[in-house]
Amino acid sequence: MLLKNLQSIYKVTISFALMHFIDRTTIRLDKVLNELDLFVLGFILILEKYSDYVIISGYVSILLGRSRATEDVDIFIRPLQKEQFLKFYQDLRNHGFWCLNGEEENELFAYLREGLALRFAQDQQTIPNFEVKFTKKQLDEDSFRDRIIVQTTKGNLFISSLERQIAFKRYYLRSEKDLEDAAHLEKVFKDHLNRDLIAHYKQEIERYGKTQARENQ
Repeated sequence: MLLKNLQSIYKVTISFALMHFIDRTTIRLDKVLNELDLFVLGFILILEKYSDYVIISGYVSILLGRSRATEDVDIFIRPLQKEQFLKFYQDLRNHGFWCLNGEEENELFAYLREGLALRFAQDQQTIPNFEVKFTKKQLDEDSFRDRIIVQTTKGNLFISSLERQIAFKRYYLRSEKDLEDAAHLEKVFKDHLNRDLIAHYKQEIERYGKTQARENQ
């Protein structure tokens, strides 16, 4: 048990040593980027030409030092007009990305408009992939309001705020994996978190859950 605790402390110390807060909305990340990071940066380089975005869920914790695998990278994007979506889709195709949902452009755009996710992978692989959704609910849109920048050696990424990420993992998703993601962020960034914000997001999530329950009655 002591060895396990010491290993955990060592990992947290190393993780934080590779990250530096420039200000409240910017983290500089000095780690050596792995294949997943480069995969994400390649996709974002295309996406940011067409839409604002924010990366949410599991990859945020992985980017910021958590050692675990993931099959998908979840991204919210602002709703696109059809013409812009078609340009974005063609640009992805030109760079080796393909959509796991199908190939018919009008159908794919309709999926997004209906609030469904499109999954994009590269080189005819299925894993890892990007799960891309238009913002639809206010909670989705709010993710843009307090997103933060992670500066890497190969480019910048916009991610959900740490406080919002922790709240959604701990109080909305609540799987074992999500709770471990939240615990990692709380441990690594314990001196930089706004606990009042986490409590505020928890209240937002609870209000949203009650609204959804009423709508489903």
